[in-house]
Parts: sequence; structure tokens; C-alpha cells
Amino acid sequence: MRKLLQPVLAVALGLAVGLGVTWAAGENPWHVFIILGKGAFGSGYDFGMTLFYATPLIFTGLSVAVAFHAGLFNIGAEGQLVLGALAAAVVGAVWPGLWTPLAPVLAGLAALLAGALWGAIPGWLRARRGSHEVINTIMLNFVAAGLASYVALYVLKNPDSQNPETRPIGPGYLIHKFAMFGGAPVSLALPLALGVAALVWVLLWRTVLGFEIRAVGQSESAARAAGIDPGRIRIIAMCLAGGLAGLVGVGEVLGNAGKFRVGFSPEYGFIGIAVALLGRTQPAGVVAAALLFGALHKGAAALDLETERVTQELSLVLQALIILSVSADGLWSWLKRREPKVASVKG
Repeated sequence: MRKLLQPVLAVALGLAVGLGVTWAAGENPWHVFIILGKGAFGSGYDFGMTLFYATPLIFTGLSVAVAFHAGLFNIGAEGQLVLGALAAAVVGAVWPGLWTPLAPVLAGLAALLAGALWGAIPGWLRARRGSHEVINTIMLNFVAAGLASYVALYVLKNPDSQNPETRPIGPGYLIHKFAMFGGAPVSLALPLALGVAALVWVLLWRTVLGFEIRAVGQSESAARAAGIDPGRIRIIAMCLAGGLAGLVGVGEVLGNAGKFRVGFSPEYGFIGIAVALLGRTQPAGVVAAALLFGALHKGAAALDLETERVTQELSLVLQALIILSVSADGLWSWLKRREPKVASVKG
């Protein structure tokens, strides 16, 4: 219960401090809070956009979480999701005549495999050459962005648009969108993300591979003594992390744009790090944290119009404060040490 309570209190503390900043800027904190709530959940469309923004964050949060459990820090989810989306668009543009349901499955597998391949590179370099995955994944983000831009601009450029994007995919690749959200692009990518979160939980806590991943993350020497190859597990973990990030392409290409657009991601991969931290690297926590960050992103969009001194960048401030609150181990340790004293005084 205490493990569940700490993130909740951290979110409340981060929001309180963030709203206090709006008061210092001359706005009514309660008014700002109401705007955030209405912007995120005020209508079916608003709620749909919140879910739309949360969907890729579930994938990237799970990507970072799986790597964390193996003792790795995956900073490369941004590049992995870009190549995943590009792979889905390439399949849909090169073979536009495929029919449903084969077409979206093939494109989704392409996104999964492209992300997994891009994740395997830093995993192999860490396992076999000792190169730190943080440096490798950061550099590979730039390489992925360059490759995607080249394909979109020179290989599969859309001849009917001046925007940097690929040709549209075939109609058979488009996945179902839910009409109940008033036109918001909430598609089958959302239940896919929830299903993948459940599968990740099963993998990590109900399979031998999941035990090996967690064992390597907790103690490499103990895992090695138990006959586990840490290098092999790290490569597998980064493949899984990359594949999860690559699935962002399902929602973006198959469920929304119908093509690959350069710069479509508002840094989903980096926000996924915060989502994983807030969710304590647990799949259920990642889903909840993704919903919160999606709500902040959608709700803050109305601040530019509804307030005079606060802009939508407040969502970034709130995210940062929430992360600081979650990561303030010293604060929570101090509060825990005070509990027995308070209890003894009351007694």
C-alpha cells in the first residue's frame, strides 16, 4: 500500500507546487486547475485526445521499463519509434494493395521488428563491447532521424504534398477508429497498448525470461552465478524495448496519419522515461502515468486561450515537478523515519 501511496502523493505534491507557480505568475491556481481538467476530460473529444496522447506513452513507457528491469537505461525510444513508424509506412506505401486484416498485421510486425533491430544495436554493443547504452542510444536517435528524413524526402516522398512525408499507405492498412470520441483519432492502437502492457507483466513476472531479466538488473554477479548470461539477456531486453517503442508507429501511421510524417513525435520517447519512472517501471503504473501525462498535454493546450499569464508550456513544468517529487528519495525517506516518532507521540 505504501508503494502505491508514494507516487500518488508525489503527483499531488508536483501539481500543488506547479499550481503555486501559476499563483506567483498572477493567475488563480484553482482556475488553472479547472481549465486543465476541462481541457483533458471536458467532452468526448477532449477525453479521446487525452487517450490518443497517452497511447504512444504507454508503448514508450513500457520500453523504458523493460530496459530498466535489465539494468539498462534506454534513451533511444525516440529513434526506435521513428523507425518503427517509418517501417509501417514503407510497407503500406510499397504494397498498397494488401487487404485487411493481413495488411495492418504486416505493417505492425514491420514496426515491431524495425524498433527491435534498432534496440538490438546498443544492446549488442553494451553486452559484447562494453559500450554504455546511454551514449549509444542517444547517438542512434540522430541516426534514426536522419534515415527517416532521407526516406521521406528522397525515396518515398509524397508527390502531392510539400510537407516532409511519405506517400500514403493503402486503405487496407488503416485500423478502426472509435466514433464515440467525437472525431478524436482513438484507434485500435489503444487496446493494443493495454494488451501489450498486460503481456509485459506476464513476461516479467510469470516467465523464466522475465525472471532472468530482473535477475540481471538486480545483481549481475548473482545472475552469472546462477548460470544466466547477462550479455544475452541485455541484448534480448533491448530488442524487446526497441520493439515496444516501434509499436508507436501502429497508432501514428495506421490509426491516424496514414503516412509517415517527419517530426510527428513531440518527444514521446523522452517523455516515456518520465512515464516509466512515475509508474515505478510496473506495467499498470506505466498505463496510469501515461494517462496522467496525456491529460496534462491535452489539458494544457487550452491555457493559451483561457489565461493571460500562463501558457501550455505549463504542462512541461508540471511534468518536471512530478518527476522531481517521485525521485525525491531523501524526502520520502525522511517522512518514513518520522512515522514511528509521530506514532509514539500519539501513543
